[in-house]
Amino acid sequence: MAQPERNSQKDNKRGGDPNFNWRGVVLFAIAFALIGLALLFRGGTGYGTEEDVPYNRFLELVEHKQIVNDPKFPLHLVVEDGRPTQTIRGAYSRPGVGNAPPQQVPFRTTIYLNFTTDLQEKLAAAHVPIAIKTESNVLAQAVIGFVPIALFLLILYFLFRQQIRMAGKGALNFGKSKARMLARDKNKITFKDVAGVEEAKDEVQELVEFLRDPKKFQKLGGRIPKGVLLVGPPGTGKTLIARAIAGEADVPFFSISGSDFVEMFVGVGASRVRDMFEQGKKSAPCIIFIDEIDAVGRHRGHGVGGGHDEREQTLNALLVEMDGFDTQEGVIIIAATNRPDVLDPALLRPGRFDRQITVNLPDVKGREEILRVHSKKVKLAEGVDLAVVARGTPGYSGAELANVINEAALLAARRGLKGITLAELEESRDKVRWGKERRSLALSEKEKTNTAYHEAGHALLLELLEFTEPLHKVTIIPRGPSLGSTMWLPLEDKYTQRRKELLDDLVVGMGGRVAEEIVFGDVTSGARGDIQMATRLARKMVCEWGMSDKMGMVEYGEHEDYVFLGRDISRARDYSEATAEQIDQEVRKLVDDAYARAKEILLANREKLEVIAKALLEYETLDGVQIREIIEHGRLINPPPGPPPPAGSKLAPEKPPKQIVVAPDVAPPLGGGLSGAPA
Repeated sequence: MAQPERNSQKDNKRGGDPNFNWRGVVLFAIAFALIGLALLFRGGTGYGTEEDVPYNRFLELVEHKQIVNDPKFPLHLVVEDGRPTQTIRGAYSRPGVGNAPPQQVPFRTTIYLNFTTDLQEKLAAAHVPIAIKTESNVLAQAVIGFVPIALFLLILYFLFRQQIRMAGKGALNFGKSKARMLARDKNKITFKDVAGVEEAKDEVQELVEFLRDPKKFQKLGGRIPKGVLLVGPPGTGKTLIARAIAGEADVPFFSISGSDFVEMFVGVGASRVRDMFEQGKKSAPCIIFIDEIDAVGRHRGHGVGGGHDEREQTLNALLVEMDGFDTQEGVIIIAATNRPDVLDPALLRPGRFDRQITVNLPDVKGREEILRVHSKKVKLAEGVDLAVVARGTPGYSGAELANVINEAALLAARRGLKGITLAELEESRDKVRWGKERRSLALSEKEKTNTAYHEAGHALLLELLEFTEPLHKVTIIPRGPSLGSTMWLPLEDKYTQRRKELLDDLVVGMGGRVAEEIVFGDVTSGARGDIQMATRLARKMVCEWGMSDKMGMVEYGEHEDYVFLGRDISRARDYSEATAEQIDQEVRKLVDDAYARAKEILLANREKLEVIAKALLEYETLDGVQIREIIEHGRLINPPPGPPPPAGSKLAPEKPPKQIVVAPDVAPPLGGGLSGAPA
């Protein structure tokens, strides 16, 4: 999602230097003014612009009687204290050009009286009177002497200004909150930009209405919620909802990350929490948004190696400020996390976080709305149905859907298209979820043949079994970490799985290894991902979902989506060693039964397996329709565009090759599962 521009320095009075350093400009102006004044005191005469005349030239002017004896320009010998030289100032007569009258030109001549003792005699012989004038400009000399030192000190100040501030003012602000106020004119995101999470929008919309008109709810005795916790997987739009609240509510909005509280110095985090609520109290009613609150709100006492640490002090301060003895009214806390299992129970109780809003992955309708929001920024080709794309992206988050649109736009630009077509959207979908095709990866014929039979085993079982999802595409082109991929997808969004579906999924997972064993009489390491998936699925069936007749409907172990080391280390296993052995036997039995069943089906359909594998070696990528043609007719009727197979091949079509065009209303969705041989 696009990040709104953060608040400017005008909105954040506490942090950062201003963009325009007017203090430095003023200091430099004062320095240059002092230099100018010094020069003015040193050289001011009242004669205006003077011509510098050498001493020899001055003597010639005296001999030719060109020195002007005028009260406006009296001839002066200026003597300054402390200077070895003196200055003669006056004016001389310059002949005019043509019939023009002569001009009087002010001049100045620098002399050394020690070397010009006959000057007065020459002036007297020429009948030019001269007056002696004494000047004392101590102030100008002192300023001129001090200016270089002052400029040097100013340069040092600007060079070390940051260090000076950190040594003084910065140390006092170390415990200040880093919360940033979001400028209202900078935040352009509203609820119109949030799609696919309608229930979450309804709950936060009520919060915005409360801030706008609290009397509407207080008439019935309701009070404003203290806190709202947004919980959901990454990329579902939790932070986006908070920005939309800031855009809708006409109240101050402070934003801070959970990691901004904790520092290396003890007590800083708690001080920042108190300062943050102090800022909020001054701006109440207001909203404070804490992103990734699990960085500071983890269970107390579960830290590995100790209980009391800096993070726990920060959490204690947060608990007290949210609902302690001195409660701050009008300050609403909105927090976001994707790890609610690690948060301290005291933080989750009513009175602190009154509401927990779950922001789940969007359904097919929500995905279509999200795609429409992001497609406004790009140019789609005519006839592109975003509903088809939405049906083909089950399990995609809002961030992934935004990335799909962006990748499709980049791909269309590279191809020189005027708009994004459905082909670019499908390719970008595969790239976002499974990685980019690695066509440059050089595989030997032996590796390609092995991968083709491996993927053919998965694809054939997907079509032959009753409770599997429809096959979308199978390819032997390396993509991401796998050398080949078999992709399937659900016809609709699924939130539960039946036991028969899970058993068939186990059989499909065994298909690649079984095909290798049947064809080559040997196996490879390419089934590592399949084995990992099957083992994890079988263990969940036994330990969590009660799908083992022998073990019954009992949960073995406390299973969480994420590992929390501090809690899991101290947790003891709640079943015996004998039970653990039975669990392992049941898991092994489920996997072995799936392997045997996969082997039985593939042996009975060996010819179809061969045809699918050879078609993959020929065309590299086949879709579900073409796989079903092979199963039904024993050969490809409508192969994909590409080089024709050699004459006499079983893959040779009866009709000329043509591209399959599927109507949008019956087109298979773009997305689903993935199975393949990892690299």
